Amino acid sequence: MNEGADMNDAVCDEQVPLEEIRWKMPLDVEMQELANFFKVFGELSRIKILSILFHKELCVCELVEILAMNQSAISHQLRVLRAAKIVKSRKEGKHIFYSLDDDHVRELLWDGLEHIRGDCG
Repeated sequence: MNEGADMNDAVCDEQVPLEEIRWKMPLDVEMQELANFFKVFGELSRIKILSILFHKELCVCELVEILAMNQSAISHQLRVLRAAKIVKSRKEGKHIFYSLDDDHVRELLWDGLEHIRGDCG
């Protein structure tokens, strides 16, 4: 590559099937939903809640004790996480227990943590 040449110059010289790439892209509405989904992960207290639920299903009172946050703040964050289908709940007696919604959420959290730690290949 020529000195001072930009990597974008090299890409533009090759025949890239751009139309094929356009057809493989998700619909705009899907990309907006995906952007909204990832925004939910962008708040520290929600990430803390998720990191705890990664290990065990818990009720709000247990989350309050672990995080030393007030119950209304945790309940608010859990509502946001439930609305985004990131956590699920089940009622047992007077308590509502929360857990990660599925293995996809667990994998996202794990992969994200590996990425920031530099543990990826």
